[in-house]
Amino acid sequence: MSLSEMRAKLKANIWQTIAQSDVDTSAIPQDEMDKLVGVITEGVLIEVNDLLTQASGRPASSPSMPDDDDDTEQILWEGRPFLSLSVYYQITNERVRIIEGIFGKERHDIELVRIQDIDQKQNVAERTLNIGDIFIRSHDATDPEVTLNNVPDPVEVHEILRRAVLNARKKYKMSFREEM
Repeated sequence: MSLSEMRAKLKANIWQTIAQSDVDTSAIPQDEMDKLVGVITEGVLIEVNDLLTQASGRPASSPSMPDDDDDTEQILWEGRPFLSLSVYYQITNERVRIIEGIFGKERHDIELVRIQDIDQKQNVAERTLNIGDIFIRSHDATDPEVTLNNVPDPVEVHEILRRAVLNARKKYKMSFREEM
């Protein structure tokens, strides 16, 4: 279920609960009620995401700076999509790792030196929650196009990934040439 579908379903449930309650809301203007239900919906989504973060035992996101030792793999950022328990993302100074599954685990790695392009997108609703999608195009044989969905603070994560790709290319003395 997408974020917009979850939001719509939650909003409908809030309206239904208000209608079934004994609370008289007739004195409140309709536009104010719409705003109130919207604020409650966003607050509930954020709280559910925080509860899922605590339940998973992993941070929602945690940026860090690498040490000077280039021989060890270091985690630059790790996190999970908004409202997800089964997917986990990790960016290191060597690769982007996507781990999926709760009981069984499937791990997909994309080496940073194979990444060609990184884009980031946020719609209006995602901007209010400070989440967004990061699109990665690479020379990876199994999956050349990967999307990191509903990433918290996508602008910062995009920048961390961009710098990591540039540093990996510099470390291995690699460059890409585009033909026009």
